[in-house]
Amino acid sequence: MRIKHFSFAFILALLPISVMSQNRQMPVRAKIKKNFTIDDLIPGGSTFYQSNYAKRKYTAFWGEKCVELGLDECRLVNRTDGTAEGEQLFTLTDINTALSSAGFRMQHLYEASFPYSTDPLVLLKGKGKQALVNWQTKQTVWIQTLESSYEASDWNAKSRNLAFVKEHNLYVCDANGTEKQLTTDGTSDMVYGKSVHRDEFGIEKGLFWSDQGDKLAFYRMDQSMVSPYPQVDLNLDPEEGSRCAKVAPDRYPMAGETSHKVTVGVYDVASGKTVYLNAGDPTDRYFTNIAWSPDSKTVYLIELDRSQKHAKLDAYNAETGQFTATLFREDNSKYFEPRTPIQFLPWDSKRFIYATRRDGYNHIYLYKLDGNSATLERQLTKGQFEVFNVLGFNQKEKTVVFTSNESDPIGCALYAVDMKGKRTALGDTGGWHSAVLSDAGTTAMDSWAMPEGPIAHRQDLVDTSTGKRLTFMDSQDPWDNFNVPEIKTGTLKAADGVTDLYYRLILPTNFNPEEKYPAVVYVYGGPHAHNIDASRHWGARGWDIWMAQNGYVMFCLDNRGSEHRGLDFEQATFKHLGVEEMKDQLKGIDYLKSLPYVDGDRIGVHGWSFGGFMTTSLMTTYPDVFKVGVAGGPVIDWKYYEVMYGERYMETPQSNPEGYAASSCLNKADKLKGRLLIIYGGNDPVCVPQHTLSFIRACIDADTYPDLFTYPGDEHNMMGSDRVHLHKKITQYFEDFLK
Repeated sequence: MRIKHFSFAFILALLPISVMSQNRQMPVRAKIKKNFTIDDLIPGGSTFYQSNYAKRKYTAFWGEKCVELGLDECRLVNRTDGTAEGEQLFTLTDINTALSSAGFRMQHLYEASFPYSTDPLVLLKGKGKQALVNWQTKQTVWIQTLESSYEASDWNAKSRNLAFVKEHNLYVCDANGTEKQLTTDGTSDMVYGKSVHRDEFGIEKGLFWSDQGDKLAFYRMDQSMVSPYPQVDLNLDPEEGSRCAKVAPDRYPMAGETSHKVTVGVYDVASGKTVYLNAGDPTDRYFTNIAWSPDSKTVYLIELDRSQKHAKLDAYNAETGQFTATLFREDNSKYFEPRTPIQFLPWDSKRFIYATRRDGYNHIYLYKLDGNSATLERQLTKGQFEVFNVLGFNQKEKTVVFTSNESDPIGCALYAVDMKGKRTALGDTGGWHSAVLSDAGTTAMDSWAMPEGPIAHRQDLVDTSTGKRLTFMDSQDPWDNFNVPEIKTGTLKAADGVTDLYYRLILPTNFNPEEKYPAVVYVYGGPHAHNIDASRHWGARGWDIWMAQNGYVMFCLDNRGSEHRGLDFEQATFKHLGVEEMKDQLKGIDYLKSLPYVDGDRIGVHGWSFGGFMTTSLMTTYPDVFKVGVAGGPVIDWKYYEVMYGERYMETPQSNPEGYAASSCLNKADKLKGRLLIIYGGNDPVCVPQHTLSFIRACIDADTYPDLFTYPGDEHNMMGSDRVHLHKKITQYFEDFLK
């Protein structure tokens, strides 16, 4: 008999358990993993979702020191060992003792902030008040009233002045509590102190304090000339009186129609006077990206004409409102979209930076003020990558700290650049990073994640001069106990045969390559958004994982027209939204059908908003490709969409009738073959219900049969328990007609 040679490890594997366990150690057993529930994956108020979200710590900067904010205490982050406890600053008991004279208590310290770099003062907001507490003396040193009824507000730490909007009118409360009403004609048609131009051009607010907090710039928007869209208040919880639903009109300027008129006011706290910038007739003009000069004497804004092809940076005298100068102009034959204001260098009041896509990618430029003009000194960043966010300045090194996708087209990492254009990567450039700077910018708290691996989320304290990192927290993967499907990424060529497009492919849980699976394409496809990135799980959404667990191949492709790939990539869809995007998506379908485990006869598609437009367009343009679709909150015809966004990408219906006709789903209603469910919020102010209802009417006239579901009282996105219900509904539709 031939003697076989066995390895020692193999012999051990054959030994009885009793022999192996003489040291009383139990045998290692395979970890039994569980399946997800939909509440584990979809945010809707369930504790399940929160418990399966990667843990992170709350932090804030006090000058250049980082503070860990806790439930019942605040501590300095230990700069020697970030995971070790640092010096305790104060406890919740200390704070509530100090606040007893202010008449409110704090339940936790997670939202504490430190507005003064050297003073031991913490800002706390409680029941109808905000207060500054000196934690060393344990005394409340300042209190200011706040109201939940404020429609908008902005506070300046230096002056402690508070600007707010109440019942449509603008007020200022000074540090001593003296309140002054600045306007009396505010209505739902005359809007003060709020975001304007439908939140386009990076506009997120309407109140802008100067650096010292002694002057306030604010938006005033007259929308009385805009057609009212007849939203309906269902009056589901009527008080005494009629139970009848009520008309709740929303001023909605549709493409090619009359838009609102915006002006910019400036209030001087010392003089009590208000002036309006003398910019002339505001008709068909956009005033964006408001900024102050360091000395509070000048207001800067970027103005665009309605075509959004021409922009200029204008300066105005803050005291008189008079126009001072146009500092520079920018033009683009398709469209120009400024999204960030100018930022002055903290160490040089005559120089500022400005981010623009002038060379085809979003980059940072350095300008010098020279009287009534600005001279371009240098392009600080350059290359085939996009600068995402300018986080601020390292004042010691005189550098700009920013995030970009320089190292990875689907990543986001932290960098610094000096005034000569020398760039430095600040530590690890893999994954997806989001950082906050200290007051003088010498330190950043960087929260980031890698797509794969045991660490789901990491927080690093970063020296922005050297790039040296100190790990503050590693969050283990909360999905470690679950059956997580395999996620793959790669690139495909676009329909132009040249451009690389990134995709994400999720295989069904417990995947068997011998089986044939239905596939669902999740699509967005429009500007200002992307789906595939180097964040956790390659950006996969909870619903994608849920569907993979239910036996679907999930596929997603970022087509031309989406963000972060440069201006040419985005503008490929200009004047014909949906056309090139669908061609690219069909390249993804070709790839799906080439996979032996995908059933090419069972392909579905789902998307929301622009993705709802894409879903409806794909179902009606390529009716033999997609068996089932679910379109949420869709744009159906761009002539029903709002002026700023719609005209940027499509021009007006009057100037581009062919483009509007080619993009309209109304003209394709007769082509629908598969099962299509359209879902919309009953009071959607973004993609108004007219989109969906006009398509249903067109399908009735064309003798085609989509399905319809609405969430009464909801707006563009479903929230809370409605969000969970929504994803159950979407899943049910694919289960019924695609499985």
